[in-house]
Amino acid sequence: MRKLAEQARRAVRQATDAARDLPPLAVDSIIALLCYLATIASPVVDGEDTTMMYVFAALSSLPLAWRRRWPVPITFLTGVATSVLAVNDLIKEVPFGQLVATYTFAALAGPGWRALGILGTVAGLGISLTPKSSILPVSATVIMFGGAYALGAIARSRRKLIANLEARAEQLAADYTKAASRERERIARDMHDILAHSVSLIVVQAEAGPVVVRSDPARAEQVFDAIADAGRDALTQLRRTLGVLRSEPASRAPQPGLDAVPALVEQARVAGLAAVLHERGARRPLPADTPVAAYRVVQEALTNVVRHARAGRVEVVLRWDDDELGLEVRDDGRGPGRRAGSSSGHGLIGMRERVAACGGTLETGAASDGPGFRVHARLPVVASVVPRQPHG
Repeated sequence: MRKLAEQARRAVRQATDAARDLPPLAVDSIIALLCYLATIASPVVDGEDTTMMYVFAALSSLPLAWRRRWPVPITFLTGVATSVLAVNDLIKEVPFGQLVATYTFAALAGPGWRALGILGTVAGLGISLTPKSSILPVSATVIMFGGAYALGAIARSRRKLIANLEARAEQLAADYTKAASRERERIARDMHDILAHSVSLIVVQAEAGPVVVRSDPARAEQVFDAIADAGRDALTQLRRTLGVLRSEPASRAPQPGLDAVPALVEQARVAGLAAVLHERGARRPLPADTPVAAYRVVQEALTNVVRHARAGRVEVVLRWDDDELGLEVRDDGRGPGRRAGSSSGHGLIGMRERVAACGGTLETGAASDGPGFRVHARLPVVASVVPRQPHG
């Protein structure tokens, strides 16, 4: 018995899978044919079959093959045909076709059509449930039609739920893709800024090292210490940046901000530039990502001065106003005209992206009132907060 039960379950499963693979029109055609055969079965067995019975039985069942495409007209047609069969006592017990049609319009029709369908069904039942009709009693008939409508409503709700879940899944996938793209761009900018700045300082000081060793051994030691410091700083920042790509938690050390700008200026000074930093006005709180963006802009600008400007002096100015932080890096060099970024333009693009992401603006170009190059960023501050005084 257990083996037979298992075989039966397997056969049902295979039949269900095969039915799912059929096109909807084929499935509905089979349903329509079964409803037609069930409708004519009792009259044929009882010898009460007539031409009218066959015609209206066909009209009450066979149009169900197109029920998904035209749910409202099919429901109306099958309802009229079923009422004719019931009034003439040609339908026995269960109106199969009309039950399927009721399920269909409940599942597929719009709200207005569903209301009209309910009214039409009530009217059809009032006409069909005549004293001479052999259809089931009123209570059983109402329960059947109510159950068919409820099943259709459940199918409609389930379909809407699935559609909403699919739309939400698509939106989440799109949001995830955008977030991943933004994170990749951020990591690329950070790596560019870190490597370009640190490696440029290392290269410049390493090239000057042999000359300093011969002419000023005491200063040579300072140069090599600066090279080591730049390398260690680059490794630390790279570990922090790449930590988000690993499965283990990234370092909790904070990202560099405005308090780290003096160290950048000092590195430029060690690299041989007369580098100065001025901060004017009262400091104000900044949005979360703005201090990092300001630091990276100064870092990239100083890197380009060291690499390309052939400058002797560079000036970094932080100017605090009521509604913005003005950040300017200006040198006196006469290097290549395209000094806002690296030779591939990634530095300029990175600076613009960082500043734009914070809601600010960036201007770069040759200074209008003298030699050299100028990088000027405007970054918004947090409004309506009491300012605090600058450090130092």
